[in-house]
Amino acid sequence: MLDYLIIGSGLAGISFSEVALKNNKTILVIDDKSQHSSRVAGGLYNPVILKRFSEVWNAQEHLVLMKEFYDRVEDKLQEKFNFRMPVLRKFFSIEEQNNWFAASDKINLAPFLSTKLITRKFNSIDSPHDYGEVLNTGYVDLALLLDTYKEYLLENNLLREETFDYDAIEFLESGVKYKDIQVKNIIFAEGFGMLKNPFFKYLPLDGTKGELFVIKAPDLNLDVVVNTSVFILPIGDDLFKVGATYNWHDKTDDPTEEGKQELLARIKEIITCDFEIVKHFGGVRPTVADRRPLIGTHEEYKSIHLLNGLGTRGVMLGPAMAQALFDHIEKGMPVDREADIRRFHKRYLKSITSGRPLDRKK
Repeated sequence: MLDYLIIGSGLAGISFSEVALKNNKTILVIDDKSQHSSRVAGGLYNPVILKRFSEVWNAQEHLVLMKEFYDRVEDKLQEKFNFRMPVLRKFFSIEEQNNWFAASDKINLAPFLSTKLITRKFNSIDSPHDYGEVLNTGYVDLALLLDTYKEYLLENNLLREETFDYDAIEFLESGVKYKDIQVKNIIFAEGFGMLKNPFFKYLPLDGTKGELFVIKAPDLNLDVVVNTSVFILPIGDDLFKVGATYNWHDKTDDPTEEGKQELLARIKEIITCDFEIVKHFGGVRPTVADRRPLIGTHEEYKSIHLLNGLGTRGVMLGPAMAQALFDHIEKGMPVDREADIRRFHKRYLKSITSGRPLDRKK
């Protein structure tokens, strides 16, 4: 009997896969390539919400777990994914500078906000009020990570490329049977695809579409991330990833003309040089209104679990939330109340009043 059947091979899925394998558990991953948000994400990690100068939830703890995770995966796969890079917040006024320094005096933000103004000038960026530097930042090349990890799974017969069939689940006294597989636990890590999952679709996953560019700008001599109304991330060879938009209504992965024009307008507010759009991406982020993940075990079916809702900060959250869910299942440790799906217990009760989904217990 397998220990874990993991549904989804995006960032959430591979994070849990790696945590399970590290602990000598047997796994199988099922994925049908229907979700793309991890692949098209910017990959940035940043412990500060720069719009309002506040700390990201549990940032210090998550940064430590994140570094350990990516270091281990890099060593395992013999590939570089995690790139440390400064994030500079461009100031638009003296007032913004003052707000930055006021925030840097706060105990929880002091480790992350430099108190030294960055006066460096970059080609084609006007910055009369200079920059503030966020510490402990960088980016993960998610496309490379996902592709390389998928190759590893395939080479070790740990991945099936097919669509998961919820109707094929049979609950046993000591686990679950799925087609030809008997397994102790199923981990659903489906991203926005969770809305089709009859066990967890009661949860308030409200996907937020994001669109990004890769641009070519030979005259933009930039070796740091610049963050204003969008981020500009250098990825080499005069290429820069730029994003992102936020659309709460469109739930498709298709790039749009509206998103394109919004990004173009924002880029032109920041840089003065010519550039060429090389790629235009779109994807629906698995976001939750309270900006917390969705982690935990189903209230009735104790062999099925959820790892979702990583939102816009999946690079930092994925490893920590995967470890938290693993510890919950294997050691009985409680999930942080802010992330536990039981915070939506009333929604669950309401969802079963009209009939229990897939009631096929044995």
